[in-house]
Amino acid sequence: MGFSPPAIDQRAGSPAAGDGEELLAAVREHGPDGIDIAIVDVRMPPTHTDEGITAALAIREEYPTIAVLVLSQYVEERYATELLSGDTAGVGYLLKDRVVDVDDFISAVRRVAAGGSAVDGEVVRQLLGRTTRTSELERLTPREHEVLGLMAEGLSNGGIAEQLVVSLGAVEKYISNVFAKLDLPQIDHAHRRVLAVLTFLNSR
Repeated sequence: MGFSPPAIDQRAGSPAAGDGEELLAAVREHGPDGIDIAIVDVRMPPTHTDEGITAALAIREEYPTIAVLVLSQYVEERYATELLSGDTAGVGYLLKDRVVDVDDFISAVRRVAAGGSAVDGEVVRQLLGRTTRTSELERLTPREHEVLGLMAEGLSNGGIAEQLVVSLGAVEKYISNVFAKLDLPQIDHAHRRVLAVLTFLNSR
């Protein structure tokens, strides 16, 4: 199913942006009080390469309260990792060819706009580099699972420590245990954190 979505879904009306610059200009004009969610194609004019995803990342950085749902023809691993590396609340990444039901798409839009997340399972699988890790979540202790859930909400290590009323060192140990039990590859810490969060999201 091919989509040519409006870039912005507003509370009153749904204006469309023709390219990444127009998208950013519209977001800056209306601001977080006038926009619930930006629905963005990864590839936008003029070059149809990465204008859309670049704009989506800029929106998340400048206006973290505006939800962003990205539609892509295939998984852009570097950009998907960057988009999902921070707070995953209000973030979605769907593959256009796998969106076959309009009701499911509308449900995903509403979920992301409400502060939830919607990440295509194929995106998760490609970023994880294997078929699934959801069964490995069963290895986690209740506390480790709780920590992973807070990571998925976008909390920093300090925020998790404050939420659970434990030391920062304890949180770091829990996270190390999560990485080990999920058998995540020995890559940089930020990337492993993304993979752990994606595992959690894909299991829900």
